[in-house]
Amino acid sequence: MLTRLRYRLAVFFAVLGPGFITAVVDNDAGGIITYSQAGARWGYLPLWTLLPITIVLIMTQEMCSRMGAVTGKGLSDLIREEFGLRITFLLMALLLMVNLTNIMANFAGIAGSLELFHVNRYISVPIGAAAVWLLVVKGNYQSVEKVFLSACVVYIAYIISGILVEPNWKEAAIYSLKPTLMLNGEYIAMLIGMVGTTIAPWMQFYLQAAVVEKGITTKDYAASRIEVIVGCIMTSVIAFFIIVACAGAIWKVAPRDIQTATDAAQGLKPFGQYTFLLFSAGLFNASLFAACILPLSTAYSVCEGLGFESGVNKRFREAPIFYWLYTLLIVVGAGFVLIPSFPLIRMILVSQVINGILLPIVLIFMVLLVNKRELMKNWVNPWVYNMVVWITVVVMIGMSLAFAGISLRGF
Repeated sequence: MLTRLRYRLAVFFAVLGPGFITAVVDNDAGGIITYSQAGARWGYLPLWTLLPITIVLIMTQEMCSRMGAVTGKGLSDLIREEFGLRITFLLMALLLMVNLTNIMANFAGIAGSLELFHVNRYISVPIGAAAVWLLVVKGNYQSVEKVFLSACVVYIAYIISGILVEPNWKEAAIYSLKPTLMLNGEYIAMLIGMVGTTIAPWMQFYLQAAVVEKGITTKDYAASRIEVIVGCIMTSVIAFFIIVACAGAIWKVAPRDIQTATDAAQGLKPFGQYTFLLFSAGLFNASLFAACILPLSTAYSVCEGLGFESGVNKRFREAPIFYWLYTLLIVVGAGFVLIPSFPLIRMILVSQVINGILLPIVLIFMVLLVNKRELMKNWVNPWVYNMVVWITVVVMIGMSLAFAGISLRGF
């Protein structure tokens, strides 16, 4: 029994990385702003979304991880092979545009978190961009993954800051289990943004590519699946505490929209210096962490989809398009943050809504691929997965149409 347990633990830690990192890094600066905005503007009301979102997140991440382990190919690679280059190119163009706004969000998070400590963004952003670039370009998959796993630990800061605020736990528990829908444009946009930032399209592409690069196969898949589930649950726990912290610190005092993630950190100051410092440290860590992952995910997706060499285990000369695209995304993302008076926060929140609108398109491709028996053999989806994914697609399209209708009626 003990020998078997040791073996399972050894396998689990051997495959630890792709699923956990992908899920946890989803709480990037854009995610933190979205969750903070939800709590500051709507209080405990949005908490009910986390349970269904977590279920869908686990299923979608598990599907991608399974496809990577079974086929040995990335998601964009499979889309190109099964649906053609034209469709892949259009999907990659959409993903590139959405991801670029998310990359800007993370450099804005680096700037905002360090400005709380009086570090000018014209210093913090270039240094952050250089550190992000050097980590991936000069490292290999194993060294980069170790840094990413270490960064995951810092997310505990949000759990501690949420507890220090001493929110109304009873009210939080009630609203966590009480679905509330309203035909309100801002509320629907918030719901779409919550889904889009938690189950972001980029995650599916990055996870599958990382599973392939790590060399995980069906033999290791049982442990990999557990890792994916643990990461997804951790993501939602962090989101819960961010919403609760902002509901208890900001909404309870005066419900309002926040302009930056640093506004959320400032709102926690009356609850103690440690609360403020923990939230700020978490924001910096999340922003720097995601500033590495998002350009990496985008470079993986685009290069796989268009048939170029990719992977951090390859040198610059072996995968020049991959590394040049990674570099360009960092330069453009960091550069926009340095433009004075750029409406960055509005763009960040809009980008999360766009994530939610793009998500059903990506899910359709995923569910079609994972049910192809010639690709997946005996690893095709169970009917429950298919039902949940198709319901999610219908609901997301419905919410997007409702949001568009309400917005147009307002003109």
